[in-house]
Amino acid sequence: MNKIFSLLVFTGVPLSILGSLLHWSQILMFIIYCITIIALASYMGRATESLAIISGPSIGGLLNATFGNAVELIISIFALKEGLIEVVLASLTGSVLGNLLLVAGLSFFIGGLKFKRQAFNVYDARHNSGLLMFAIIVAFVIPEVFSTEMTNSKSLALSIGISAILILLYLAALFFKLVTHRGVYKHQNDDPTHEEEPEWSKRKAMLILALATAAVAYVSENLVHTFEIVGETFGWSELFIGVIIVAIVGNAAEHASAIIMAYKNRMNIAVEIAVGSTLQIAMFVAPLLVLISLFFPIKMPLVFTLPELISMASAVLLTVIISNDGETNWFEGATLLAAYLIMGIGFYFL
Repeated sequence: MNKIFSLLVFTGVPLSILGSLLHWSQILMFIIYCITIIALASYMGRATESLAIISGPSIGGLLNATFGNAVELIISIFALKEGLIEVVLASLTGSVLGNLLLVAGLSFFIGGLKFKRQAFNVYDARHNSGLLMFAIIVAFVIPEVFSTEMTNSKSLALSIGISAILILLYLAALFFKLVTHRGVYKHQNDDPTHEEEPEWSKRKAMLILALATAAVAYVSENLVHTFEIVGETFGWSELFIGVIIVAIVGNAAEHASAIIMAYKNRMNIAVEIAVGSTLQIAMFVAPLLVLISLFFPIKMPLVFTLPELISMASAVLLTVIISNDGETNWFEGATLLAAYLIMGIGFYFL
C-alpha cells in the first residue's frame, strides 16, 4: 500500500502542475488533485505515526490531528479567498461529522472485527465529551440563535468574540492535558509506546511533514478553482461538496492513521485522533478561519445552517453516549457509520 501511495505522490504532483499549466479538463484535474492530496496525506499519516511512537499517544494524536487538519485549513483559506463561505462552513461541518462518525466509526468497526472488546482511556473520553458539548452545542448554536435578532455587522462581531474565546479555551485545554495534568489520569489500557519501532526518525518525519504540507498547499489552491465546474457537472451543491468531498479529502491523513491504530489495538491514539481532531476543528480551525476572513473582501461569521447544526449536535451526542464508558466494539462502530450515511444522504438531496 505504501508503494502505491508513493507512486501516486510522484506522479500526482507533476500531473497537478502540468495539468494546471496546460489547462486540462476541470473534471479531470479535480480527480487528480483529490487523489494527489489523499496520497500526500498518507505520507503525513506515516510521519505522524512515527512521531506518535516517539512522543506517546497524547502528543502523537495531537500532532496527527494538527497536520491532518492543516490540509483542510489550507483548502479553506483558499476557498475564503475566492469568497466560497458556504463551502468553508460546510467543510467544517463535514470535518466534525467525518471525524466523529466516519473516522471513529471505521476505527471502532475495523478494530472490533479483530478484537471482541477494545478499551481506551475513559478519563480522556469524559474530558473530551465536555469540550465537544461546549464547542458544538454551545459555541456553534449561540451565534445562530442570536444572529436572527442582529444585523450582519453585529453577528460578525459576536462571531469574532466567540472565536477568541474558543481559541483561548482550546489552548487552555492543551495546557491542562499536556502540562498541569499530564499523566494524572492514567488508565490501565493506556497504549505502551515501546511496542513498535518508528518507521522514520524524528528529524526525517518532521521534514516529510513539512514537504507534504507545502505540496498540499499548492494542490489545494488549484483544487478550489474546480469546485464550481464540478458542482454544475454532477449537480452537487456547495453544501454537499463542503460536507462530504472537501471533508473526506482534507481529513484523509486522520482517516488512515486512526483506522491503522485501531487495527493494532492502540485505541488511545485512534480515539485521540478522531475526537482530538474534531475539537481542534471546532475550537481552533473554525474560529481561526473567522479571524482570517477579516483580511478578505467577504467576511465569514460563525453561523451555520440549521441542518448543519442539527447534524453536528446529533453526532456529538451519539459519540458521547457511545464513548463515555471507555470501551467499544464493532457494532458501536457500525452505529456511527450508519448515522454518517443517513446524514450524507440528507446533504446530497438538500
